[in-house]
Amino acid sequence: MLQCDGQWVTWGQVRTLTERIASELAAAGCGPGGRVAVVLGNRMESVATLIAIFRTERTLVTISPLQPAERLAADLVASGADYVLAPQSLWAERVFADAVAELGGSAFSVDGSEVVARSAATRDARDGDAAIAIEMLTSGTTGPAKRVPLGRKQLEVSLSAALRHNDRPDVRDKPPLTGAVGMVTLPIVHIGGLWALLQALVAARPIVMLERFSLDGWHNAIKDHKPILIGLPPPAIREVLNSDIPREDLASVRAVNSGTAPVDPVLVDGFLERYGIPILITYGATEFAGAVAGWTLKDFHASWTEKKGSVGRPFPGVRMQVIDEGGTVLPPGQSGRLQVASAQVADSAERWVTTSDLAHIDEDGYLYIDGRADDVIVRGGFKIAPETVVRALRSHGAVADAAVAGLPDDRLGQIPVAAVELKSAMTATGDELRAHCRASLTPYEVPAQVFVVDELPRGAALKVDRRRLVATLEKLTAVTQSG
Repeated sequence: MLQCDGQWVTWGQVRTLTERIASELAAAGCGPGGRVAVVLGNRMESVATLIAIFRTERTLVTISPLQPAERLAADLVASGADYVLAPQSLWAERVFADAVAELGGSAFSVDGSEVVARSAATRDARDGDAAIAIEMLTSGTTGPAKRVPLGRKQLEVSLSAALRHNDRPDVRDKPPLTGAVGMVTLPIVHIGGLWALLQALVAARPIVMLERFSLDGWHNAIKDHKPILIGLPPPAIREVLNSDIPREDLASVRAVNSGTAPVDPVLVDGFLERYGIPILITYGATEFAGAVAGWTLKDFHASWTEKKGSVGRPFPGVRMQVIDEGGTVLPPGQSGRLQVASAQVADSAERWVTTSDLAHIDEDGYLYIDGRADDVIVRGGFKIAPETVVRALRSHGAVADAAVAGLPDDRLGQIPVAAVELKSAMTATGDELRAHCRASLTPYEVPAQVFVVDELPRGAALKVDRRRLVATLEKLTAVTQSG
């Protein structure tokens, strides 16, 4: 059923562990709606735990194993969960054991086939909501991470909409655990990785899960298992494109799904030219329980050249519109705040939810994301979309990737400042990159400074962490000014 760290486990092994976890939780008093905090790493035990919690109408409260022990412990206490499941190794961390004691819930270690009680509850369990399947942490790349409750109905609607969007049946006609593998590349503690896992489970495909993305590990998995559809975030796509992986090693792949961050059309064209593989961009969010719009393979072959830069069309059951600052619905082609209505987005498919994204929708229903309302840089009254500047920087031959943020300025209010990663063995100075930007940007869009860095600050899903980016740019700017 599942391969982790190169080792296969059977459905029988996963099922046995699933039943053991469910039994231990029931014995501890955890019924439907019980909130179970799970340190959710990319490992077999997490898959069994997820199944055990979902099938019994309990609520999975995600705890990221990717954070330092002190932050993990603080997050556990803040969760207020009544039950805890975590790898045995964490109990060797005093700060974690102290957090479990402070939380006062029933706690278990889960390793291999063993589920071991570590501490009994010292307080009564709180009432939960059996309608909530998972409390998922946002990526925290644009602000403090928050825990978002996702209902069972939301997840079911979302998974069904994705299948219908791609003309796939709700029920697979092949025997369970046969056919092409489902690849889980990203951490399942974030929506991109969880979504890939849920899709593979719903389709009853055999699953290949990477503990974390590395180019060599991913390359070997593709060669060994020959998946048909894979998911990669833009930085990973760029890493593959800049590698020496030959075209024939990816011959089984018909398409790449990507949607955890904006995807540069130049990257799509480059990947298609080198490997002959379309990149199907999707648009979604943790709050949406996955994607709400995206490209299909059919749409890509028919319309990519004409609709380049779009994130695709709304999924079945999803409605979208764009409004101005006064709430007036804008006509096709005009940019404003994006609103979404769907049963996977809100408690009612009739309720419009205003996102933080700026967008426009063309006359054929294709959605274009123009930036985030909270990312817009206002320089002396002129508005700058950071992604516009990023695209200009990426078009330089030496640039592997770039990120832009607005820093405070006494005279202009804000100024755009950029950080770039260079391709291996390539060189470029900040002044050269600013001169390059002048060829395609308006004068006010050209970054005030461009800093070359060893690597951009990224989170677990490989997205640029904007808070850490701002801190890095502020530090580099201060050093420059003091010098």
